Amino acid sequence: MQFLFSLSSFFSSAIVLFSLIAFVLFCNTNAVVRLPPNISVPAVIAFGDSIVDTGNNNHLKSVVKCNFAPYGNDFRGKVPTGRFGNGKVPVDLVAEELGIKELVPAYLDPHLQPQELKTGVCFASGGSGYDPLTPKIVSVLSLDDQLGMFKEYIGKLNGIVGMERTKFILANSLYLVVAGSDDIANTYFVAHARELQYDIPSYTNLMVNSASEFLNQIYALGARRIAIFSAPPIGCVPSQRTLAGGLHRGCADKYNEAAKMFNSKLNANIDSLNRNLPNSRIVYVDVYNALLDLIENPENHGFHVVEKGCCGTGVIEVAILCNSASPICKNASDHVFWDSYHPTEAAYKALISPILQRYLSSFF
Repeated sequence: MQFLFSLSSFFSSAIVLFSLIAFVLFCNTNAVVRLPPNISVPAVIAFGDSIVDTGNNNHLKSVVKCNFAPYGNDFRGKVPTGRFGNGKVPVDLVAEELGIKELVPAYLDPHLQPQELKTGVCFASGGSGYDPLTPKIVSVLSLDDQLGMFKEYIGKLNGIVGMERTKFILANSLYLVVAGSDDIANTYFVAHARELQYDIPSYTNLMVNSASEFLNQIYALGARRIAIFSAPPIGCVPSQRTLAGGLHRGCADKYNEAAKMFNSKLNANIDSLNRNLPNSRIVYVDVYNALLDLIENPENHGFHVVEKGCCGTGVIEVAILCNSASPICKNASDHVFWDSYHPTEAAYKALISPILQRYLSSFF
């Protein structure tokens, strides 16, 4: 039971990742939204957790994996690539909508081709977070680990295209940073690993300070256009309803209140960073309210099932608990969630238009 509870929280971050997609999709291989004149986005690069992990965890000794059926059920060829969902995840959709490429590969993929580095890769790791303790609990890549891989990436890119082109790619690419759900749901509330040291206000301070440090670090390495997603209403994802929503599986209010406190502090911190970092375009993307609207008014967005995922019973299955022995729903597009933590590809797409309209111009 402890394992199930733990596993459950790790993937709360899935929600965060949900948020990610919302913003991500603002263009297409046949660009749906045109960029301003003389503006280019050569690559899309992702950091964070399972919402944007495209397969890095496949290569780690961790239970937080999904490179097996039925994951990828609606992916091309029904291939379980290590993406935590039934199809593409936000970073793929963003790159596709921007007309860059259809899929963003995981940096740890042993088959990664050098030419892919020019158009973006993913460093994210399912189960990670802003709190350094969060990734340790499930043996996944911390933000420090992801930063180290980014530095290595820059060196490789420089060897392929030269210093000047590398600087251009780094300064003009779009960076997605998606994390925070696992910190709140898993590390704090489920594992109780920080409750003796921190109350919610001080723990959210720890998260924001870590996020700020990470943003400063990637800025120092050349990143300028950065979309940082808010924490989602994690108390309303199926797994958290099951673990903390009572007999009727309502939204876990204390989880959502913590998420809102973190979001408020993060938003204020980003304003400060933009004032102090020349030429930075760090944009706070509010996925909390966008996802909450999808959850509270599913019919308005073409969905019918919100309180459970498509895999298994839909109330607790995720990662190894959602496997080839698990039955799946007939039509994942009717569901907001694929498993008990991660949205369906259809749900990610449903968030795109309003977020795009709201945030696109802020990066240029």
